[in-house]
Amino acid sequence: MNKNRSAPICWGRIKTRIPSALNADATSDIPRRRKIQAKLLRWYKKNRRDLPWRRTRDPYAIWVSEIMLQQTQVSTVIPYYLKFLKSFPTVRHLSKANPSKVLSVWEGLGYYSRARNLHRASRIVSNHFNGKIPDNLTDLRALPGIGRYTAGAILSIAFNKEAPILDGNVKRVLSRLCAITGRPDKTETRLWRLSESLIPKGDAGSFNQGLMDLGATICAPKEPQCPKCPLCRLCEGNASRNPERYPTRTLRKKIPHIEAISAVIQRNGKILLRQRPPRGLLGGLWEFPNWKDEVKRSSRFRLRNCIKKEMGMTAEVKEFIGTFRQTFSHFKLTLHVFRGQHLSGKGIGRWIPVKDLALFPMSRIHRRIALGLRNAD
Repeated sequence: MNKNRSAPICWGRIKTRIPSALNADATSDIPRRRKIQAKLLRWYKKNRRDLPWRRTRDPYAIWVSEIMLQQTQVSTVIPYYLKFLKSFPTVRHLSKANPSKVLSVWEGLGYYSRARNLHRASRIVSNHFNGKIPDNLTDLRALPGIGRYTAGAILSIAFNKEAPILDGNVKRVLSRLCAITGRPDKTETRLWRLSESLIPKGDAGSFNQGLMDLGATICAPKEPQCPKCPLCRLCEGNASRNPERYPTRTLRKKIPHIEAISAVIQRNGKILLRQRPPRGLLGGLWEFPNWKDEVKRSSRFRLRNCIKKEMGMTAEVKEFIGTFRQTFSHFKLTLHVFRGQHLSGKGIGRWIPVKDLALFPMSRIHRRIALGLRNAD
């Protein structure tokens, strides 16, 4: 077989030969490409979602929105976005903020590494770019937490530069448009090239946001509304009468279930909290001392031993408070919580009055415990 043989890229119902699948931007079917651009831009102008970050061209605000939108739905992001910008209206405000304050404002949105990276990046922008968000791919991607997609979104939306984007919604739209199948790791480069080849000169921001909105509202993973799609007559997936076949789906791994035990330890009206390491899962957040419960029996005895061995103190483990659950991205957690009473030793962590627990950023599961204590106080 000739290794130099060209690979087909489909534009509507016509197959165009291009030098290779890695050069999807080299398609010679310019009229069809222009139809896609025109139809999508016209549709977006009439149907664009009214989102708060679309009411500004401020690169900082757009950057914040794109970080928050990573792996999080738009409806969830909106109130956090507004709250965050009220607390940190400029990149310099954010750069000067205490990391704990940033995590407190972010609390509840999850994926806390995003907040830590955003804060670190804001300091780099303030110190090395005079407080101005970089307007080029190299400098943007050098900032913590900014990958190729986020950089493309910022460049195209904030600066109207011809930078491609490729998130889950856009992958689905392009995969169906050109009937692209295959494992994600095999099609990624081809889809990036395709995304780049479609960008119209002078209107990158609107076009990219049109792709986002089309994937979010019309070209859904299941039961896509093809008759309402502006690209339906140009779409190979629609022509196949089985658009849900694209893109190729990967089997999700079973999420492991972790059981753990925790103690709400009291001393003179205060509660012991410990802070997680600054990096890693839930980095920098505060929590009630807890440990994996691998034995799943004699929980009080194990909890007492863990407190003595790892917290530098002795405590009496008293009554059972309750069971709390939370699903994280890679595991499910069931936390069995007991009340504890300090007996001796200083303890590792900070003793906090119950009324002040709200001042310390926590994950959702520990916040629920704290709220229960406040309500019972």
